[in-house]
Amino acid sequence: MSANKTEGIKIICQNKKAHFEYELGERFEAGLVLVGTEVKSLRMGKANLLDAYARIEHGQAWLSGAHITPYNNAGYGNHDPQRRRKLLLHRQEIKRLLGKVQEKGRSLIPLRLYFKNGLAKVELALARGKKLHDKRHTLKEADSKRDMERAIRERNQ
Repeated sequence: MSANKTEGIKIICQNKKAHFEYELGERFEAGLVLVGTEVKSLRMGKANLLDAYARIEHGQAWLSGAHITPYNNAGYGNHDPQRRRKLLLHRQEIKRLLGKVQEKGRSLIPLRLYFKNGLAKVELALARGKKLHDKRHTLKEADSKRDMERAIRERNQ
């Protein structure tokens, strides 16, 4: 994955499929509770958010389905790559998110995983799943935009 640095932020991985699969709404930043080998793997860029989602259970937020590859140089104390990880959010944010997630068809989807001033963070978005015709519309818009940009480039040459 890329090591993009802007304002103390180093992006580890992004969930590019989320923009195609969901209508993204409000976004939140949450901290992650990690073990040492997970942090070392993240620093090497070994993570994947494709099937990840966040849930609120018993007043706490959890990240499930995120894959952090085990650290190669760890001995016996390596982590489980698919384990649930606790998200660090303020109590008021959790209550607000719980109310919004309980609306029909809403879910919390992680968009990107990054280091901000040395701390691991995840960007979450309130999302609603797109229907098949919405996905087709998104593809059609992307194709037309690409064609327009290509035509402009050709005209300017």
